[in-house]
Amino acid sequence: MRLASLAVAAAALFATAASAGTVTVVTSFPKELTQAYKSAFEKAHPGIKLEILNKNTVQGIAYARELPAGQRPEVFWASAPDAFEVLAGLKLLDNVADLANKSAPAKVGNYPINNPQGLYLGQALAGYGLMWNTRYLAANKLPAPKQWADLTKPVYHGHVAISSPSRSGTTHLTVETLLQGEGWDKGWSQLLQTAGNCAAVTERSFGVPDGVNNGQFGIGLVIDFFGLAGKYSGFPVEFAYPDVTAVVPANIGLLSGSKNPEEAKKFIAFTVSTEGQQLLLDPKISRLPILPPEVLKVPAGYPNPFEIAKRAKVHFDSDLSESRYNVVSALFDQTITFRLKELQAATKAIHDAEAAIGRKPNAQAAALVKQARDLAFSPVVGQGMAGDKAFLALFTANKKDAAVSKQVTGLEDRWNTHARENYGRAKTLAEQALAMVR
Repeated sequence: MRLASLAVAAAALFATAASAGTVTVVTSFPKELTQAYKSAFEKAHPGIKLEILNKNTVQGIAYARELPAGQRPEVFWASAPDAFEVLAGLKLLDNVADLANKSAPAKVGNYPINNPQGLYLGQALAGYGLMWNTRYLAANKLPAPKQWADLTKPVYHGHVAISSPSRSGTTHLTVETLLQGEGWDKGWSQLLQTAGNCAAVTERSFGVPDGVNNGQFGIGLVIDFFGLAGKYSGFPVEFAYPDVTAVVPANIGLLSGSKNPEEAKKFIAFTVSTEGQQLLLDPKISRLPILPPEVLKVPAGYPNPFEIAKRAKVHFDSDLSESRYNVVSALFDQTITFRLKELQAATKAIHDAEAAIGRKPNAQAAALVKQARDLAFSPVVGQGMAGDKAFLALFTANKKDAAVSKQVTGLEDRWNTHARENYGRAKTLAEQALAMVR
């Protein structure tokens, strides 16, 4: 019995010792990035081990929120500044202001690199844009796109890919950047037209760049490091920042109620150090550092985020993005992700009718196509509702509340139904217009 007791005590001591040197990092970043940081940090700090939990941003927030204090992971590391605002609002972040690298500028464009309250730090910079496979475009005789609006053109039908903002924090930022740059109604119209040209809405954000890299898709809407990593790793891809873009920090923060905060602080400090920032320039990672280019060994021709920010037309509002985070994700899924086939069919019918009318003008047919466009490419939630605080609050309320859950589910079901009906009617009208000019 005594030997058994000693064995139990020894096991407990071993477990305590093992956990004492472990920092658990919740992140949405790809393995190429996390493994590089894990290897470099553990080499510099041999007494500390990194445990990487890869979750998309939405899942990561839920995971941190559901665990009790004392059992939470140490570090949250992701691209979305609005996600960190959500964590801050939930009182789940500890102050890390003293870990900031003093060599980093205060802002990129008009956007603070570090949270002014010290609750999280900028660890890299990111912009949003378009990546394309040069061989794919040449084989299909397609022009390279330069602006978001280019992807609404009929020539790109079936050649584009995007992920869903509910599955990917980086996609949410891309979608929100477009909405902030163009305005709610025009932005959603562009998104719906672009989605109608999509071959797929991928399960994860990685599915878009992987598909473009291997030639499955011609063009993808992505955060810049996906496109740059493909390019600098030797794939036949290019990347462009459209005029309607923004440059904002990807962030890192210390979760409150974690087991090993002191060890975690060492990792956070490492990621923003000169050594940690230099890792971002590895071709397989290809991220934009927060440090000025003159502080690092930057490859020739590498994008300068501070110059991109100067000409970017969007001054990203993370408070606005946070306030409608769940609404944007739900609306995208109900009207695009879950209704992609119907939207594709309506879009193709509209393109075919417009091409025929271009060859043989007909005012009545043109009027039908306009109706079809209005049905297919107008958001089922307009700007007025999207700015209503009570409406937005409903989507941030606790969905474990049965009444709240029922109300949200009812709204989402109506959006889905309206989308299906609108796309069906749009397709019918476009086909009627085409029949008139044949």
